[in-house]
Amino acid sequence: MSQDFSAALTDAQSGALPDVLGLQWLEAAPGRVKGRFDVKKRHMAPNGFLHAASVIALADSACGYGCMVSLPEGGASFTTIELKSNFLGTAREGGVAVDAQLVHGGRTTQVWDAVVTHETTGKTIALFRCTQMILRPQA
Repeated sequence: MSQDFSAALTDAQSGALPDVLGLQWLEAAPGRVKGRFDVKKRHMAPNGFLHAASVIALADSACGYGCMVSLPEGGASFTTIELKSNFLGTAREGGVAVDAQLVHGGRTTQVWDAVVTHETTGKTIALFRCTQMILRPQA
């Protein structure tokens, strides 16, 4: 069984955007991260639907945390160089979950896919993909 980094990631986000949005990490191991949040007014757009930025924050944070716990040898950190999301649904109440998985783990880049779902209905809210560039210490 691989090490679970979820508690450490939750502690490290204190005061940052993922904390403000109430993002919770259920599982975090090399190659996979699962998380969620309870839908609150802070996650909503003025039109009464889930704000796209809330969904992106959940998916991108899951993939970013996944990248951090999956860095190749010599990797110090990462930065997102591309992301894309297709929105297929929404949530007005309940919980929103994410399951992020490493698709490509190279020496210089990682590609992550994430599926965001409504916990109550199981329906897909968004499909997300991002590419991370691995940062190495300056020589």
